[in-house]
Amino acid sequence: MLNRTDSNKDLQEIGAANYAVLERIRVNRREDHLKGTVCGSVQATDRLMKELRDVYRSDSFKRGTYSVSLNNDNLYDWTIKIIRVDPDSTLHKDLMQLKAQEETDHVLLNMTFTDKFPFDPPFVRVIYPVLTAGYVLSGGALCMELLTPQGWSSAYTVEAVIMQIAATLVKGKARINFQDNKKDGILHLNMKADLKYYC
Repeated sequence: MLNRTDSNKDLQEIGAANYAVLERIRVNRREDHLKGTVCGSVQATDRLMKELRDVYRSDSFKRGTYSVSLNNDNLYDWTIKIIRVDPDSTLHKDLMQLKAQEETDHVLLNMTFTDKFPFDPPFVRVIYPVLTAGYVLSGGALCMELLTPQGWSSAYTVEAVIMQIAATLVKGKARINFQDNKKDGILHLNMKADLKYYC
């Protein structure tokens, strides 16, 4: 439990809106525990709370390089927007074109965690736009050694994973498939995450 000094420090470091998210999750977890309906594990939950707090404190997050939100306040289900990539990359140019066409200028990811986190890697897939190359498989799953049981380390932070994904998309020369983006966009949003570890 945070004392008042820690709470005030947290509030100053991460801002009122992000602090409110952490408090809401803490209260919900406590209520679930009292009802006996807790999902996930204590270890995974504690680590994910720490990861989320660290993300909120990070310079990259504060500068708007990426953003994070939880789906339905579920600590195990994150939506991540990669907003800034290398300005000299083809992906950046494609994102600028996407912004002109659809007023969307980011890569939207879904990151889910199991109750074995941090010992199991998260599963990450690209939700939108439809990307080709950049180690993105059809359906949006990412094929990176970092995200496999063999390549994963429990020492990796969520922010490090996000930044590595952004760098890998650029290094792998990911491109937006504008032709398939419109017709496959909704399909992409509804794809089940069943391509896990098929790299």
